[in-house]
Amino acid sequence: MLASTGSATSPNDRFTWHGAEVETFSVIARDGAARAGILRTAHGEVRTPVFMPVGTKATVKSVDPEELRAVGAQLVLGNAYHLHLRPGDELIAGLGGLHAFMGWNGPILTDSGGFQVFSLRDTLLESDDEGVTFRSVYDGRSERFTPELVAEIQTRLGSDIAMCLDICLPAGVASAELEDAVRRTTLWAERQRQLPRAPGQLRFAISQGGLDDELRRRSSEELTRLDFDGYAIGGLSVGEERAQMFEAAARAASYLPEAKPRYFMGIGDPEGIVEVISQGVDMFDCVLPTRTARTGSALTWAGRINLRNARFARDSAPLDPDCGCPACMRFSRAYLRHLVNQQEILGLRLLSLHNLRFLIDLVASARAAVERGGLLAWKEDALSRLSSAGPEAP
Repeated sequence: MLASTGSATSPNDRFTWHGAEVETFSVIARDGAARAGILRTAHGEVRTPVFMPVGTKATVKSVDPEELRAVGAQLVLGNAYHLHLRPGDELIAGLGGLHAFMGWNGPILTDSGGFQVFSLRDTLLESDDEGVTFRSVYDGRSERFTPELVAEIQTRLGSDIAMCLDICLPAGVASAELEDAVRRTTLWAERQRQLPRAPGQLRFAISQGGLDDELRRRSSEELTRLDFDGYAIGGLSVGEERAQMFEAAARAASYLPEAKPRYFMGIGDPEGIVEVISQGVDMFDCVLPTRTARTGSALTWAGRINLRNARFARDSAPLDPDCGCPACMRFSRAYLRHLVNQQEILGLRLLSLHNLRFLIDLVASARAAVERGGLLAWKEDALSRLSSAGPEAP
Protein backbone atom coordinates (compact mmCIF):
# COMPACT_ATOMS: atom_id res chain seq x y z
CA MET A 1 0.00 0.00 0.00
CA LEU A 2 1.12 3.54 -0.69
CA ALA A 3 1.40 6.10 2.09
CA SER A 4 0.74 9.79 1.59
CA THR A 5 3.62 12.11 2.35
CA GLY A 6 1.40 15.15 2.87
CA SER A 7 -0.96 16.18 5.62
CA ALA A 8 -4.70 15.82 5.24
CA THR A 9 -5.01 19.40 4.05
CA SER A 10 -1.93 19.76 1.85
CA PRO A 11 -1.51 18.93 -1.86
CA ASN A 12 -1.40 15.17 -2.18
CA ASP A 13 0.53 14.70 -5.40
CA ARG A 14 3.42 12.55 -4.13
CA PHE A 15 3.62 9.22 -2.32
CA THR A 16 6.22 7.18 -0.49
CA TRP A 17 6.61 4.00 -2.52
CA HIS A 18 8.89 1.28 -1.06
CA GLY A 19 10.75 3.97 0.85
CA ALA A 20 11.14 6.39 -2.07
CA GLU A 21 9.09 9.46 -2.88
CA VAL A 22 7.41 9.15 -6.28
CA GLU A 23 4.95 11.14 -8.33
CA THR A 24 1.27 10.23 -8.25
CA PHE A 25 1.07 10.13 -12.05
CA SER A 26 3.77 9.48 -14.65
CA VAL A 27 3.45 9.51 -18.43
CA ILE A 28 5.75 6.81 -19.78
CA ALA A 29 4.91 6.98 -23.50
CA ARG A 30 3.24 9.37 -25.94
CA ASP A 31 1.92 8.95 -29.45
CA GLY A 32 0.40 12.15 -30.75
CA ALA A 33 -1.99 13.37 -28.08
CA ALA A 34 -2.41 9.86 -26.64
CA ARG A 35 -0.51 8.81 -23.51
CA ALA A 36 0.37 5.65 -21.63
CA GLY A 37 0.93 6.26 -17.94
CA ILE A 38 0.99 4.97 -14.39
CA LEU A 39 -1.35 6.32 -11.72
CA ARG A 40 -0.21 5.49 -8.19
CA THR A 41 -2.88 5.19 -5.51
CA ALA A 42 -3.11 4.08 -1.90
CA HIS A 43 -4.25 0.63 -3.09
CA GLY A 44 -1.79 0.12 -5.91
CA GLU A 45 -0.74 1.21 -9.36
CA VAL A 46 -3.10 1.70 -12.29
CA ARG A 47 -1.81 1.48 -15.83
CA THR A 48 -3.46 4.07 -18.03
CA PRO A 49 -5.42 4.46 -20.22
CA VAL A 50 -7.89 2.59 -18.05
CA PHE A 51 -11.56 1.68 -18.25
CA MET A 52 -13.28 1.72 -14.86
CA PRO A 53 -16.20 -0.69 -14.34
CA VAL A 54 -19.03 1.06 -12.55
CA GLY A 55 -19.97 -0.31 -9.13
CA THR A 56 -22.46 2.40 -8.22
CA LYS A 57 -23.81 0.79 -5.05
CA ALA A 58 -20.55 -0.94 -4.01
CA THR A 59 -20.97 -3.69 -6.58
CA VAL A 60 -20.45 -4.08 -10.31
CA LYS A 61 -23.81 -5.66 -11.05
CA SER A 62 -23.71 -9.49 -10.94
CA VAL A 63 -19.89 -9.64 -10.88
CA ASP A 64 -17.79 -10.87 -7.94
CA PRO A 65 -14.65 -8.84 -7.08
CA GLU A 66 -12.41 -11.81 -7.86
CA GLU A 67 -14.08 -12.08 -11.26
CA LEU A 68 -13.37 -8.39 -11.82
CA ARG A 69 -9.71 -9.05 -11.16
CA ALA A 70 -9.77 -12.03 -13.51
CA VAL A 71 -11.10 -9.97 -16.43
CA GLY A 72 -8.38 -7.37 -15.85
CA ALA A 73 -10.15 -4.60 -13.94
CA GLN A 74 -7.70 -2.30 -12.16
CA LEU A 75 -9.88 0.49 -10.79
CA VAL A 76 -13.61 0.47 -10.01
CA LEU A 77 -16.06 3.28 -9.42
CA GLY A 78 -18.53 3.78 -6.56
CA ASN A 79 -21.02 6.58 -6.08
CA ALA A 80 -21.19 8.86 -3.05
CA TYR A 81 -24.82 9.80 -3.73
CA HIS A 82 -26.13 6.26 -3.54
CA LEU A 83 -23.80 5.02 -0.81
CA HIS A 84 -24.57 8.03 1.39
CA LEU A 85 -28.30 7.33 1.11
CA ARG A 86 -28.11 3.51 1.18
CA PRO A 87 -26.67 2.02 3.38
CA GLY A 88 -24.94 5.18 4.64
CA ASP A 89 -21.31 6.26 4.58
CA GLU A 90 -21.06 6.20 8.37
CA LEU A 91 -22.17 2.57 8.41
CA ILE A 92 -19.59 1.71 5.73
CA ALA A 93 -16.88 3.55 7.65
CA GLY A 94 -17.79 1.58 10.78
CA LEU A 95 -17.30 -1.65 8.85
CA GLY A 96 -13.80 -0.73 7.75
CA GLY A 97 -14.43 1.49 4.74
CA LEU A 98 -15.57 0.84 1.20
CA HIS A 99 -12.75 -1.54 0.25
CA ALA A 100 -13.52 -3.89 3.14
CA PHE A 101 -17.27 -3.46 2.74
CA MET A 102 -17.34 -4.58 -0.90
CA GLY A 103 -14.42 -7.02 -0.73
CA TRP A 104 -12.31 -5.22 -3.35
CA ASN A 105 -8.70 -4.56 -2.38
CA GLY A 106 -7.78 -2.57 -5.48
CA PRO A 107 -8.15 1.15 -6.16
CA ILE A 108 -11.61 2.76 -5.98
CA LEU A 109 -12.77 6.08 -7.39
CA THR A 110 -15.92 7.61 -5.90
CA ASP A 111 -18.06 10.02 -7.87
CA SER A 112 -19.41 12.92 -5.83
CA GLY A 113 -23.05 12.40 -6.76
CA GLY A 114 -23.22 15.67 -8.66
CA PHE A 115 -24.25 13.93 -11.86
CA GLN A 116 -27.11 12.15 -10.10
CA VAL A 117 -28.32 15.32 -8.40
CA PHE A 118 -28.36 17.42 -11.55
CA SER A 119 -29.31 14.78 -14.12
CA LEU A 120 -32.36 13.69 -12.12
CA ARG A 121 -33.82 17.14 -12.62
CA ASP A 122 -37.30 16.21 -11.41
CA THR A 123 -35.77 15.61 -7.96
CA LEU A 124 -33.83 18.91 -7.88
CA LEU A 125 -35.32 21.39 -5.41
CA GLU A 126 -32.79 24.22 -5.14
CA SER A 127 -29.22 25.05 -6.11
CA ASP A 128 -27.24 27.99 -4.76
CA ASP A 129 -23.65 28.95 -4.07
CA GLU A 130 -23.67 27.02 -0.79
CA GLY A 131 -24.89 23.70 -2.19
CA VAL A 132 -27.81 21.83 -3.70
CA THR A 133 -31.08 20.50 -2.26
CA PHE A 134 -32.84 17.53 -3.82
CA ARG A 135 -35.29 14.73 -3.12
CA SER A 136 -33.84 11.28 -2.47
CA VAL A 137 -34.59 8.79 -5.24
CA TYR A 138 -35.19 6.21 -2.51
CA ASP A 139 -37.83 7.78 -0.30
CA GLY A 140 -38.42 11.31 -1.60
CA ARG A 141 -36.98 12.96 1.51
CA SER A 142 -35.27 16.32 1.12
CA GLU A 143 -31.46 16.03 1.15
CA ARG A 144 -28.75 18.64 0.97
CA PHE A 145 -25.28 18.29 -0.58
CA THR A 146 -22.55 20.84 -0.01
CA PRO A 147 -18.95 20.59 -1.20
CA GLU A 148 -17.90 20.03 2.40
CA LEU A 149 -20.39 17.22 3.01
CA VAL A 150 -19.53 15.43 -0.23
CA ALA A 151 -15.82 15.55 0.68
CA GLU A 152 -16.64 14.25 4.15
CA ILE A 153 -18.73 11.39 2.73
CA GLN A 154 -15.88 10.30 0.45
CA THR A 155 -13.37 10.60 3.28
CA ARG A 156 -15.49 8.22 5.35
CA LEU A 157 -15.81 5.84 2.41
CA GLY A 158 -12.01 5.83 2.12
CA SER A 159 -11.83 5.79 -1.67
CA ASP A 160 -8.49 6.24 -3.41
CA ILE A 161 -9.79 9.00 -5.68
CA ALA A 162 -12.54 11.41 -4.59
CA MET A 163 -14.34 13.63 -7.08
CA CYS A 164 -15.34 17.22 -6.36
CA LEU A 165 -18.99 18.19 -6.32
CA ASP A 166 -19.82 19.94 -9.59
CA ILE A 167 -22.80 21.03 -11.67
CA CYS A 168 -23.42 18.82 -14.71
CA LEU A 169 -26.09 20.20 -17.04
CA PRO A 170 -27.79 18.49 -20.02
CA ALA A 171 -26.99 19.49 -23.57
CA GLY A 172 -28.74 22.53 -25.00
CA VAL A 173 -29.18 24.67 -21.86
CA ALA A 174 -29.02 28.44 -22.11
CA SER A 175 -25.58 30.06 -22.12
CA ALA A 176 -26.30 31.97 -18.92
CA GLU A 177 -27.13 28.73 -17.08
CA LEU A 178 -23.99 27.06 -18.41
CA GLU A 179 -21.84 30.01 -17.39
CA ASP A 180 -23.28 29.97 -13.88
CA ALA A 181 -22.56 26.23 -13.63
CA VAL A 182 -18.91 26.90 -14.51
CA ARG A 183 -18.68 29.69 -11.93
CA ARG A 184 -20.24 27.61 -9.19
CA THR A 185 -18.20 24.50 -10.03
CA THR A 186 -15.03 26.54 -9.54
CA LEU A 187 -16.37 28.08 -6.34
CA TRP A 188 -17.13 24.64 -4.93
CA ALA A 189 -13.75 23.26 -6.06
CA GLU A 190 -11.97 26.06 -4.17
CA ARG A 191 -13.75 25.01 -1.00
CA GLN A 192 -12.98 21.32 -1.50
CA ARG A 193 -9.31 21.68 -2.40
CA GLN A 194 -7.97 21.86 1.16
CA LEU A 195 -10.54 19.78 3.02
CA PRO A 196 -9.40 16.70 5.02
CA ARG A 197 -8.99 13.45 3.13
CA ALA A 198 -8.72 9.77 3.87
CA PRO A 199 -5.08 8.56 4.08
CA GLY A 200 -3.53 8.72 0.62
CA GLN A 201 -6.78 9.87 -0.99
CA LEU A 202 -6.44 11.81 -4.24
CA ARG A 203 -8.93 14.51 -5.20
CA PHE A 204 -9.96 15.33 -8.77
CA ALA A 205 -11.73 18.45 -10.00
CA ILE A 206 -14.22 18.40 -12.89
CA SER A 207 -14.17 20.91 -15.74
CA GLN A 208 -17.49 22.07 -17.12
CA GLY A 209 -18.64 24.24 -20.03
CA GLY A 210 -20.52 21.86 -22.30
CA LEU A 211 -19.78 22.57 -25.97
CA ASP A 212 -18.88 26.20 -25.29
CA ASP A 213 -15.13 26.40 -25.95
CA GLU A 214 -14.63 29.70 -24.14
CA LEU A 215 -16.37 28.44 -21.00
CA ARG A 216 -14.53 25.10 -21.15
CA ARG A 217 -11.18 26.86 -21.39
CA ARG A 218 -12.11 29.17 -18.52
CA SER A 219 -13.24 26.28 -16.34
CA SER A 220 -10.07 24.32 -17.05
CA GLU A 221 -7.79 27.27 -16.35
CA GLU A 222 -9.53 28.13 -13.08
CA LEU A 223 -9.35 24.55 -11.84
CA THR A 224 -5.77 24.02 -13.00
CA ARG A 225 -4.65 26.97 -10.89
CA LEU A 226 -6.00 25.12 -7.85
CA ASP A 227 -3.55 22.25 -8.53
CA PHE A 228 -5.69 19.16 -7.97
CA ASP A 229 -4.31 15.62 -8.23
CA GLY A 230 -6.22 15.02 -11.46
CA TYR A 231 -8.90 16.49 -13.66
CA ALA A 232 -12.09 15.19 -15.21
CA ILE A 233 -13.96 16.34 -18.29
CA GLY A 234 -17.59 16.65 -17.25
CA GLY A 235 -20.67 17.95 -19.00
CA LEU A 236 -20.19 15.87 -22.16
CA SER A 237 -21.90 12.65 -23.24
CA VAL A 238 -25.10 14.23 -21.91
CA GLY A 239 -27.16 14.33 -25.11
CA GLU A 240 -25.08 16.32 -27.60
CA GLU A 241 -24.24 15.03 -31.09
CA ARG A 242 -21.31 12.60 -31.18
CA ALA A 243 -19.16 14.62 -33.55
CA GLN A 244 -19.61 17.72 -31.40
CA MET A 245 -18.81 15.72 -28.27
CA PHE A 246 -15.52 14.38 -29.64
CA GLU A 247 -14.47 17.80 -30.90
CA ALA A 248 -15.22 19.36 -27.51
CA ALA A 249 -13.48 16.51 -25.68
CA ALA A 250 -10.30 16.98 -27.70
CA ARG A 251 -10.20 20.67 -26.86
CA ALA A 252 -11.07 20.02 -23.20
CA ALA A 253 -8.23 17.49 -22.85
CA SER A 254 -5.76 19.93 -24.39
CA TYR A 255 -6.64 22.54 -21.76
CA LEU A 256 -5.75 20.20 -18.87
CA PRO A 257 -2.23 19.74 -17.42
CA GLU A 258 0.10 17.33 -19.18
CA ALA A 259 1.42 16.01 -15.87
CA LYS A 260 -1.97 15.11 -14.34
CA PRO A 261 -4.40 12.29 -15.20
CA ARG A 262 -7.39 13.20 -17.39
CA TYR A 263 -10.73 11.50 -16.90
CA PHE A 264 -13.66 11.59 -19.36
CA MET A 265 -16.76 10.91 -17.30
CA GLY A 266 -19.42 8.59 -18.70
CA ILE A 267 -18.11 7.18 -21.98
CA GLY A 268 -17.94 3.42 -22.50
CA ASP A 269 -18.77 2.37 -26.06
CA PRO A 270 -15.80 0.84 -27.90
CA GLU A 271 -15.66 3.45 -30.67
CA GLY A 272 -15.92 6.29 -28.16
CA ILE A 273 -13.14 4.86 -26.00
CA VAL A 274 -10.83 4.51 -29.00
CA GLU A 275 -11.50 8.13 -29.97
CA VAL A 276 -10.92 9.71 -26.57
CA ILE A 277 -7.73 7.72 -25.97
CA SER A 278 -6.34 9.25 -29.15
CA GLN A 279 -7.27 12.68 -27.77
CA GLY A 280 -5.17 12.27 -24.63
CA VAL A 281 -7.73 10.96 -22.14
CA ASP A 282 -6.39 8.54 -19.52
CA MET A 283 -9.48 7.34 -17.64
CA PHE A 284 -13.13 6.65 -18.47
CA ASP A 285 -16.13 4.86 -16.98
CA CYS A 286 -19.59 3.81 -18.06
CA VAL A 287 -22.38 1.41 -17.10
CA LEU A 288 -22.63 0.36 -20.76
CA PRO A 289 -20.92 -3.08 -20.57
CA THR A 290 -23.07 -4.43 -17.75
CA ARG A 291 -26.25 -2.61 -18.77
CA THR A 292 -25.87 -3.88 -22.33
CA ALA A 293 -25.35 -7.38 -20.95
CA ARG A 294 -28.63 -7.18 -19.05
CA THR A 295 -30.45 -6.50 -22.33
CA GLY A 296 -28.93 -9.67 -23.84
CA SER A 297 -26.31 -7.95 -26.01
CA ALA A 298 -22.58 -8.53 -26.37
CA LEU A 299 -19.73 -6.30 -27.52
CA THR A 300 -17.54 -7.98 -30.14
CA TRP A 301 -14.97 -7.11 -32.78
CA ALA A 302 -17.72 -7.80 -35.32
CA GLY A 303 -19.99 -5.19 -33.76
CA ARG A 304 -22.63 -5.40 -31.05
CA ILE A 305 -24.81 -8.51 -31.25
CA ASN A 306 -28.25 -9.04 -29.75
CA LEU A 307 -28.45 -12.64 -28.60
CA ARG A 308 -32.25 -12.54 -28.47
CA ASN A 309 -32.17 -12.63 -32.26
CA ALA A 310 -33.31 -15.98 -33.70
CA ARG A 311 -30.29 -16.14 -36.00
CA PHE A 312 -28.17 -17.27 -33.03
CA ALA A 313 -30.43 -20.19 -32.01
CA ARG A 314 -28.11 -22.80 -33.61
CA ASP A 315 -24.89 -20.81 -33.65
CA SER A 316 -22.11 -22.95 -32.19
CA ALA A 317 -19.45 -20.21 -32.38
CA PRO A 318 -18.22 -18.28 -29.35
CA LEU A 319 -19.27 -14.68 -28.89
CA ASP A 320 -15.84 -13.53 -30.02
CA PRO A 321 -13.08 -15.96 -31.08
CA ASP A 322 -10.37 -13.55 -29.87
CA CYS A 323 -11.75 -13.23 -26.33
CA GLY A 324 -10.53 -15.24 -23.33
CA CYS A 325 -13.48 -14.58 -20.99
CA PRO A 326 -15.47 -17.45 -19.43
CA ALA A 327 -18.38 -16.95 -21.83
CA CYS A 328 -16.18 -17.22 -24.93
CA MET A 329 -13.90 -19.97 -23.66
CA ARG A 330 -16.67 -22.37 -22.62
CA PHE A 331 -20.01 -21.59 -24.27
CA SER A 332 -21.61 -21.08 -27.66
CA ARG A 333 -23.77 -18.21 -28.83
CA ALA A 334 -26.67 -20.66 -29.00
CA TYR A 335 -26.31 -21.58 -25.32
CA LEU A 336 -25.92 -17.98 -24.24
CA ARG A 337 -29.00 -17.06 -26.28
CA HIS A 338 -30.92 -19.81 -24.48
CA LEU A 339 -29.87 -18.45 -21.09
CA VAL A 340 -30.82 -14.89 -22.05
CA ASN A 341 -34.22 -15.84 -23.45
CA GLN A 342 -35.01 -17.92 -20.39
CA GLN A 343 -33.90 -15.05 -18.14
CA GLU A 344 -31.32 -17.25 -16.46
CA ILE A 345 -29.00 -15.24 -14.22
CA LEU A 346 -25.96 -17.11 -15.53
CA GLY A 347 -26.53 -15.66 -18.99
CA LEU A 348 -26.52 -12.08 -17.73
CA ARG A 349 -23.44 -12.74 -15.60
CA LEU A 350 -21.53 -14.30 -18.49
CA LEU A 351 -22.40 -11.44 -20.81
CA SER A 352 -21.36 -8.92 -18.16
CA LEU A 353 -17.99 -10.64 -17.77
CA HIS A 354 -17.54 -10.76 -21.53
CA ASN A 355 -18.41 -7.10 -22.12
CA LEU A 356 -16.11 -5.96 -19.33
CA ARG A 357 -13.26 -8.13 -20.62
CA PHE A 358 -13.82 -6.86 -24.15
CA LEU A 359 -13.48 -3.21 -23.16
CA ILE A 360 -10.56 -3.84 -20.80
CA ASP A 361 -8.71 -5.78 -23.52
CA LEU A 362 -9.50 -3.02 -26.03
CA VAL A 363 -7.93 -0.41 -23.77
CA ALA A 364 -4.89 -2.61 -23.07
CA SER A 365 -4.40 -2.99 -26.82
CA ALA A 366 -4.59 0.79 -27.25
CA ARG A 367 -1.97 1.26 -24.53
CA ALA A 368 0.36 -1.19 -26.26
CA ALA A 369 -0.11 0.73 -29.52
CA VAL A 370 0.85 3.99 -27.78
CA GLU A 371 3.94 2.37 -26.28
CA ARG A 372 5.18 1.16 -29.68
CA GLY A 373 4.25 4.42 -31.45
CA GLY A 374 1.59 2.85 -33.66
CA LEU A 375 -1.65 4.26 -32.32
CA LEU A 376 -2.87 5.85 -35.55
CA ALA A 377 -2.68 2.60 -37.52
CA TRP A 378 -4.16 0.69 -34.59
CA LYS A 379 -7.03 3.17 -34.29
CA GLU A 380 -7.88 2.98 -37.98
CA ASP A 381 -7.88 -0.82 -37.86
CA ALA A 382 -9.89 -0.96 -34.63
CA LEU A 383 -12.59 1.43 -35.86
CA SER A 384 -12.77 -0.41 -39.17
CA ARG A 385 -13.28 -3.76 -37.45
CA LEU A 386 -15.79 -2.41 -34.94
CA SER A 387 -17.92 -0.83 -37.66
CA SER A 388 -17.50 -3.53 -40.34
CA ALA A 389 -20.72 -5.36 -39.46
CA GLY A 390 -22.78 -2.35 -38.39
CA PRO A 391 -24.66 -2.38 -35.07
CA GLU A 392 -25.16 -6.17 -35.07
CA ALA A 393 -23.08 -9.02 -36.40
CA PRO A 394 -24.67 -11.23 -39.12
